[in-house]
Amino acid sequence: MNCRRCGTPLRKPGDYCLTCNTANADAVVVEFSTDRARLTMLDEDEVVGETTVTTRPESDEQLTEIQLRNFAGRVADEIRRKRPDTVYAAGVREPLRETRAQVHHEFYRVPDAGVDEGPAGDRERDRESPVVSWVLDRRGDRALEVVETPPREKIGGSHSTLIGDRKGRTAVSTVAQHPHVKKIVPGPIDAGGTGSRTGLRAKATRAGTNGNVRLLLRDGSSVQENRIVTTAMDRETGERVREDLNEALRDAELQD
Repeated sequence: MNCRRCGTPLRKPGDYCLTCNTANADAVVVEFSTDRARLTMLDEDEVVGETTVTTRPESDEQLTEIQLRNFAGRVADEIRRKRPDTVYAAGVREPLRETRAQVHHEFYRVPDAGVDEGPAGDRERDRESPVVSWVLDRRGDRALEVVETPPREKIGGSHSTLIGDRKGRTAVSTVAQHPHVKKIVPGPIDAGGTGSRTGLRAKATRAGTNGNVRLLLRDGSSVQENRIVTTAMDRETGERVREDLNEALRDAELQD
């Protein structure tokens, strides 16, 4: 593949051109399985290239912590070569989570349809990936505004107490880090809820017609409903933000 602007040959499809400082892919879709990651580079609604990063577990079980970190590091390196505006990822949670921690691009988890989570060779995936198709179908939607405010400055309101101590603060901080969250307004604490035996649990509830959601914290018999102001413009786009928030809370082990 050559650079779309200056024609310089690129080492890999979708690479950022260092000759004329031009991006040749504005998004990367990553599909993780247990021993490989398939990356598809997109430029608007066109697939401009694919590449696969593989790894081999030392045993028949999951990757060791070092292998996982190295595997994710190789995927992150491939993403950085493209300098995309957005990364979409699906599939096995552990390498996805580690890769997300290693890159600083706008990063979204998307539905896992079509991702092979078994060992390599169990079955062949269709050439037309359902994950890539899902992303392409939604790339025409109006982009949501990205909030540059530091996470700690997004939290405010008349109530400052959060239930769950450290875990409660972790839940709110996890939500505040999302690029489409503008503000978090903690609500009053209700001590009359049903008791929880699993410690603090957090969940983003169904989006309203204005695209905003609620962060429900439950710890023992205490319940707190916190208002989350997002950049979504309607219920449909608010639901996309809600799904991403719940995935982040699951990664933080704050959901079952």
